[in-house]
Amino acid sequence: MSCCLLEFCRLQELKTVRDYLFHGQTEPVEKNQTAQNELSWDTDDWETAWESGINKEQEATSATLVEESTELSARWLQDCVVSLSPCSDLLVVAHEQKAVFLSAKWRTDDGGREEMTLAVSWSGVLSTEEGERVSSTICIPLASQKRSSTGRPDWTCVVVGFTSGYVRFYTENGVLLLAQLLHEDQVLRLKCRTYEIPRHPGVTEQHEELSILYPAALVTIDGFSLFQSLRACRNQVARAAAAGSDAIQPPPLAYKKWGLQDMDSNVDHCSVGVMTLNVFDQMKNASILGGFNASIKGSPPAMSQYVTVGSGPYAGFYYAVEGSTQPLLSHVALAVASKLTSALFSAASGWLGWNKNKNKNDDETVQKHKPKVEPATPLGIRFGLPDSRRHGESICLSPCNTLAGVTDDFGRVTLLDLNRGIAIRMWKGYRDAQLGWLHVPEEQVSRESSLSTSLPRRHALFLVIYAPRRGILEVWAMQYGPRVGAFTVGKHCRLLYAGYRLLGVNSVTSQGWKIHTHQVCLLDPVTEALRTVNVPFHLALSDKKSEGAKDMHLLKKLTTILKSGEMEPDILESETKSLLLDIKHSSVQKQALESLLSNKNIPVSCLTNITRALLSTLQQQAGEEVDPVLMQLCSSQLKLLQLYTDIQRMNSSADTEQHDEPLDSLGGIESDLARVTPTLERYAKFNSRPSVCFVQDAPDAPLTAQAFLSQIECTDDGHLKLIQCSEAEWKQLGSFIFWACLCGKSSIHQICDKLQRAGISPQQLLSLLLNVWLQREKDVLQTPTECLRNLHALLVLLSNMEGSIEESWDPQSVSPWWQQCRNMLAQTHNSAAALLAAFVAHRAAKASITSRADSKLQSEWEAVSLELEQWVVCVRQLEDVLVLQTLLLVPPIVASAGGPALLCSIKTLLEGGSGGITDNVSKWVFRHNLAPEQLNEILQKPEDEDVKESQENADGTAGLLVALCKRFPHSLSPNLLFAHCCWEYVVQWNKDPEEGVHLCRAMEHLKLVSSPHIQLGICTMMWSTFLVKRFSAAAFLIEKVGKSPKDRLCRRDVGMGDKALTSFLGCCVQLLQVLMEADSAVAEVPPPELSVEEVWCGAEGPASIAELAMEQKGVHYPLVQHHCLLASLLHAALTFSLKVKPLSLFDSKGKNAFFRDLTTIQLMPSGDMDPALVLSRQEFLLRVLAAWVQSIDDASVADASAGPRTPPSSGPRAEWWPSLCLELGGLLQVSPDNLRRHLVCQLYNQGLDSQAEEVMLEVEDKDVLGSQLLMITGQRLSYSLLRSQNQTQPAMELLARLPPTLCTWLKAMDPSELRCPLVPLHQTSRLVGCVIEMLPENHGQYSLALHLLEAVDVLTAED
Repeated sequence: MSCCLLEFCRLQELKTVRDYLFHGQTEPVEKNQTAQNELSWDTDDWETAWESGINKEQEATSATLVEESTELSARWLQDCVVSLSPCSDLLVVAHEQKAVFLSAKWRTDDGGREEMTLAVSWSGVLSTEEGERVSSTICIPLASQKRSSTGRPDWTCVVVGFTSGYVRFYTENGVLLLAQLLHEDQVLRLKCRTYEIPRHPGVTEQHEELSILYPAALVTIDGFSLFQSLRACRNQVARAAAAGSDAIQPPPLAYKKWGLQDMDSNVDHCSVGVMTLNVFDQMKNASILGGFNASIKGSPPAMSQYVTVGSGPYAGFYYAVEGSTQPLLSHVALAVASKLTSALFSAASGWLGWNKNKNKNDDETVQKHKPKVEPATPLGIRFGLPDSRRHGESICLSPCNTLAGVTDDFGRVTLLDLNRGIAIRMWKGYRDAQLGWLHVPEEQVSRESSLSTSLPRRHALFLVIYAPRRGILEVWAMQYGPRVGAFTVGKHCRLLYAGYRLLGVNSVTSQGWKIHTHQVCLLDPVTEALRTVNVPFHLALSDKKSEGAKDMHLLKKLTTILKSGEMEPDILESETKSLLLDIKHSSVQKQALESLLSNKNIPVSCLTNITRALLSTLQQQAGEEVDPVLMQLCSSQLKLLQLYTDIQRMNSSADTEQHDEPLDSLGGIESDLARVTPTLERYAKFNSRPSVCFVQDAPDAPLTAQAFLSQIECTDDGHLKLIQCSEAEWKQLGSFIFWACLCGKSSIHQICDKLQRAGISPQQLLSLLLNVWLQREKDVLQTPTECLRNLHALLVLLSNMEGSIEESWDPQSVSPWWQQCRNMLAQTHNSAAALLAAFVAHRAAKASITSRADSKLQSEWEAVSLELEQWVVCVRQLEDVLVLQTLLLVPPIVASAGGPALLCSIKTLLEGGSGGITDNVSKWVFRHNLAPEQLNEILQKPEDEDVKESQENADGTAGLLVALCKRFPHSLSPNLLFAHCCWEYVVQWNKDPEEGVHLCRAMEHLKLVSSPHIQLGICTMMWSTFLVKRFSAAAFLIEKVGKSPKDRLCRRDVGMGDKALTSFLGCCVQLLQVLMEADSAVAEVPPPELSVEEVWCGAEGPASIAELAMEQKGVHYPLVQHHCLLASLLHAALTFSLKVKPLSLFDSKGKNAFFRDLTTIQLMPSGDMDPALVLSRQEFLLRVLAAWVQSIDDASVADASAGPRTPPSSGPRAEWWPSLCLELGGLLQVSPDNLRRHLVCQLYNQGLDSQAEEVMLEVEDKDVLGSQLLMITGQRLSYSLLRSQNQTQPAMELLARLPPTLCTWLKAMDPSELRCPLVPLHQTSRLVGCVIEMLPENHGQYSLALHLLEAVDVLTAED
């Protein structure tokens, strides 16, 4: 056991702390690499001089220097004021006016272990006066006053000193408690002294105090008064934060203020405490001060000793006689800064409260509110250590208050004897050194203390020196001892030494407390770790023949031999046995034995012989000298080694039992196997994919003796207890004990007999057996018949063990033994192995119950019990789970985004609630991307063989789904399954909104739900949970840009691209339409009754989607229609890339009703709209119709060469756009006849005369339409006669014969307005005929139409 550095805490967000404290300043360059500190310690001469019989050991470990980092990023911590609570639960880092508090938190690392971290809990600005900076800070933990306290602090107070002279007290959350101005000068250093239990009867009990050093003054605050005041202030803050109650003035603080005389400058100090001189020193001082005739008091006075360091002299010793000066009583001014209240309390004695509304720029106001500062009592220096050129930098007081370490500007560390006032030791080469002390007690389990328990425990004192210039941490034994440890660390660390513990502890309250504090901590900003120094007591022993040091040397030699691993087993056994028996201390012997037992290089036979030899040696010793703990360890480990050897021998022997009885002896299990065999084969096929694992984690890997010992422990009563570690280790242990028995390669009776005699409880053996059975499912399914027979034999033998099934058990109640078995089968995901185990356990339980009934009743009637009913339910549930798991394991045809196959068990299905089964199937549907129509066909016609054949594929997916639906007729009813599938698809879409196909599939599943009640609830939940937020964002974005937004804007505001946004709006329209239809049909259809299968009635968990849908409130139909109208407009605008501000098409009432809860009643638009608003609506709808006509014409041209195609159901070429526009026109108060006329004109304009004629039949105002079509006819004829490139001579002659009026009119036409000017003449002739039919004879353009008809006929005849 050597000196070592142990990491006990990690710091989080340290870079964030640095950036906050140095924000706005020149920050250091970011570090590119992190140096790894290699810890080493130097072996000194104390270890090398042994007796002649001890071989010298060569140390192979050499100190490796850390590569020095050239970056400046790690130096920032040296410029900060840092303090750590002695309980290591609060760290304060301050710089200039800012400070950051880091509090302790516990987290679980990757290995599953709990570790402590320090994370930022508060950060802010502490200074309130202009120009003041933080100069010193300490964290003082306050003891709890509760009787049940075990030594942990109640809370921690942060005391901060400023350059302005203020001392302020804060909570861990940065709440200001007190503010005090005791001296108008810079606060140099804050130090605290707390209560320590006296180690010897003659030691003076020291009082608690807080000392504050100023350049020319020293203030000491009584610890008890400070403790009471801080508690009262904290309570007042809590009251003010809770209810704003009036403040209660805390009790006054008692403090003393000394003016330090006869010293040029003070830099640091330490308060040694109250001391009393002996008679000789009293007479010597009296004679020196008063002369030969000086009078001497009968009792020496008690004095408080203070030591300061600085210059002129280098170190000064001050003594203040107790009782000579009355302490100053200062009342408390409580400053409460919180969101609820801010109060100021002041008293005549000068406590100052904090006023956050103070004007810092007004010097007169500042001087007016400053309190009166009490004058200091002069205190002359008694003596000092004069050294004109040496300047002291810091002083660190030892825990025993007799020594102090002082650093100076010459790079020296000086050790002072405070009782004599002299320097007794000096180290050089330690510039900018940081000091700390370690007070180490002697181990209680050592051999010397066990022989003489009446003597007090010895303590050793060590000085810790951190030299940042050299990057080394050293540990020195006091007072003249050697260096016992040296560690290579970073050059930018901080050595944190508190020198105190909890405030508020006394001799009464500390009884029974176990206060755990770290004396010295090293903070490394590079590795972001806190480490503490651990020094064993024996390193302070200077006796080279010390048994403790010798034992540690033997232990170290033993460790070296075990690490080498190059010796022969015989030599290794003899060497280790000799070293183990030569160790004298039982604690070291125990440590050596544990090292031997945990080493993997030693054979089991060697471990057995060594342990047996040590046990024999202990038994031969006298009873008082034997450590009972070591004796019990040897006997228990020897017992475990023997058990390991026996099991290993039986597993490797060829003497196995023969089981010739058929499976019929298990009570009809063959029929059960025949029933589930097809499903088992499919399950094994889908679950046979190879997996990768480490060699040491493989179930067939040999179990080492060390692993066996680590998983079994011996209890005080001599029985063995299994320790469940990781899943892989537990599986390996079970395979070692039971797998050979399950395979028929080992004697089942011998193994069970050996385990029973070893004292392992049957319950743990049952858990281990079932675990290896379930975990090795693939191996079991390869030879199920033989494994089932052996499992049955093992279960029967374990059930017959003492302690398995209680004799008082009533067969009419549930047995804890078999309930444990069912619990394990219900929790596993290995469904096939669980079902086979349930078959066997059911038979074993039935045989046990029958035998008990026969012994009691002697009847031929079959025993019926609650236990058997539980097994029947369990078997049925496992069969259901097997079919479900087999379906879930079916791999998808193509890779999908659904992730790996789901694993289910009885427990997960029951905890999933009434919708757990449906939820699993819906996830499977999504993973396989099964089309809703295909799923509906399977659900509607499960008995039709033709459907089965058409749906059946290579893996039998449809057949498995049909079989599963038969087993779950209620849970997998079409309505519930489609509802869950709809919800699953919309959840997956919400994870990736770019996948618009998921939302479209959700709409398809939603439309297949036949119950309007479920449809209504699903729509409402989908809208409020997933859609309305993105829908509103899309509406506001389109309203803002006034057109189809670009992809970047869509992703920023809506979270999806522009193409996905168009599909999203189309799905919103479909959802709202389905919602309106469901709301209309709810009153006509009764609500469905939701139920689950009988064996699954015990499901406890969240409500299913269908149940939640049934609980939804009804919607307000006009509001839904209002949103559907907006969604249709948005969808049309994005589909055809039209410029529009959609919200501007509605009045103020309509705008306010948008994006409200659909279940609420809103004030909707009513009456006639503003004509200008109606005109803008009509203009938008006309543009939609024009864009649709153009898109279908482009599609017809593109499809002409590809042949006829089915028109699409969505997109800009869908056939339902005209009907939608007409429907929207009715809702928007736009005349539908205007829309139809515009559509007819656009169709003729595009050259789609046949479709235009169909729409023309529905137009009411024929006169206006005739005039509009006459213009199109003129444009077509003008293009044919005047603009065509290939004009013929007959056409020119016809143009000459035309009436001048018609000719002039044709020349005025602009054929460029036609998108398709080149139309066959017979279509134009039909168009002219239609125009003549529409126009009345008295119409002004009727004669013009006749002339056009004549001209077209002539052209047609010529063609």
